[in-house]
Amino acid sequence: MMMRKRMAALQKHFNSNNNKSSAGTLFPPLSFLISYSTHSQTNYHSTKGPFNSLDLDDALNSFNRMLRTRPLPPIQRFNQLLSAIVKMKHYSVAISLFRQLHLLGITSSRLVKPDIYTFTIAINCFCHSNRVDFAFSILGKIFKLGLEPDCATFTILIKGLCLNGNVAQAVRFFDEIVQKGFQPNLITYGTIINGLCKIGNTRAAILLLKDMERMGSCQPGIVEYSTIIDSLCKDKKVDEGLQMFSNMTRKGITPDVVTYTSLIHGLCNLGQWKEATRLLSEMTTRNISQNVQTYNVLVDTLCKEGMVKDAHKVLVLMIQRGVEPDTITYNALIDGYCLLGKTVDARKVLEFMKARGGEPNVVTYNIFIKGYIKSKMTDEALRLFNDMSRKGLIPNIVTYNTIIGGLCDVGKPLDACVLVDEMQTHGQKPDLVTYATLLVCLCKEKRLDEALLLFKMIEDNGLVPDIVIYSILVDGMCNAGKLDVAKELLLSLPKKGLQPDTRSYSTMINGLCKEGKLKEANELLSKMKEHGCSPNDCTYNIIVRGFLQNNEISEAIQHLQTMLDSGFSADASTMDLVFNLLSTDRLDPLCKEELQKFLGIT
Repeated sequence: MMMRKRMAALQKHFNSNNNKSSAGTLFPPLSFLISYSTHSQTNYHSTKGPFNSLDLDDALNSFNRMLRTRPLPPIQRFNQLLSAIVKMKHYSVAISLFRQLHLLGITSSRLVKPDIYTFTIAINCFCHSNRVDFAFSILGKIFKLGLEPDCATFTILIKGLCLNGNVAQAVRFFDEIVQKGFQPNLITYGTIINGLCKIGNTRAAILLLKDMERMGSCQPGIVEYSTIIDSLCKDKKVDEGLQMFSNMTRKGITPDVVTYTSLIHGLCNLGQWKEATRLLSEMTTRNISQNVQTYNVLVDTLCKEGMVKDAHKVLVLMIQRGVEPDTITYNALIDGYCLLGKTVDARKVLEFMKARGGEPNVVTYNIFIKGYIKSKMTDEALRLFNDMSRKGLIPNIVTYNTIIGGLCDVGKPLDACVLVDEMQTHGQKPDLVTYATLLVCLCKEKRLDEALLLFKMIEDNGLVPDIVIYSILVDGMCNAGKLDVAKELLLSLPKKGLQPDTRSYSTMINGLCKEGKLKEANELLSKMKEHGCSPNDCTYNIIVRGFLQNNEISEAIQHLQTMLDSGFSADASTMDLVFNLLSTDRLDPLCKEELQKFLGIT
């Protein structure tokens, strides 16, 4: 409703100004209205401004002094001060001062009236404060006062919608204002393209880029191309990214380090090292220096491929070339060593990082904690966990889940539950991963009553159990012989909007087979297929073994044949059972003959 009212006002505004050219009022924002430097030749509109070196207290004191000055300074001076406060990201403070100025302009005869730049600063602040609705209210005020919104005003509103996740609304707003005569500039287009790529709609971003090229009034540049190339690479469409790169260079647009880094990252993720190396060489040929992000891509990818020594060489190389590694670089290398179980080498990297002035963050601690848990060094992981608070670092959900998983792995579910209580005390809410980890442990320890209590706690805490949670419970109940409870849980899932997966069905079928309830197992297999859940090799092997162990050879052979027809084969456990049965006197001679015939054994 609010947007329709604003657009109606916009329509009226453009209709009343249809003989004016908006080209003369285009104002390219500098970092989206951090400062303003056009429309005046006075030094009040200097880009640097006299307030850039002030802190917040000094800025507020300056504002109060300016209000007491006679005559009052021009509005441009106030704009510069507001811009300085916005640059500090104190948006609520800037809004409060804007309101004072606006009130002064209405009630005072001293004529310090906010201009279009003052209002645009306010719009920017509201957008960054997640109050785009208030930003559009300011737009309505602009129209009411007869002021002329410029390119910066509309661009900031579009960016505000994108920042708040309303990209579709931003596109609609963009289309409507263009239809009504607004002439977007490169930053406006870039904002829309970036928003579309952020929500994964790269195709729409490409279409907009082509529209820019076709219309000719605002040709895309390196930023627009790089944004789309990066999005294509993140979508694993690196070939399309390389094609766009070629199109860009053919148009005379020179790629920069951001463009190359996106492509190299995409190629590394797909394991295309040869092409990535070619691009690295091409960067050198073009005299484009790799930055820390480029090196981080290489270090991270090499570590994930297990090539930690090569990754370490890249770290040394970047330092030699004058590029200082950041925390992301060190964390990637530390993670690489921890993944290989080389926690001692990881500690050496940490000490090297500290020696160069770097400080470990929560991610660094999480990596080490995970590494120690993986190496069954739970006490060391707990020591690091306790060390975090002493260093002023707040553990996050990943930290807690890792430690809880470690405690569960060593059979300490009660200690893990204590930690869950502690995390809630510190304002960190357990998630489904937390509860799933605890449920696995409790079921494994046959503490089913506690598992069911924990399940109820999940629902009481406002979380909706997913198929993983239910599968864990079904598995636990089956292993404890509580098949009726397990089956009831499994069959209740469709009513809860959940579709049991292959693992859940296979677990239930296995439990039924162990109890000799082969008819129910068969019925569940049929129901599984009816519900569109295809059995896999594990499912078939489970039911084949179930029938073989109960000497139901004919039925077992039928399932074996179905399994083979479905493209699966018997696993080692099934074949061991078959040959054990054939080598003993447990089988009836006719059954043995039937099984030998099926296997082609004479």
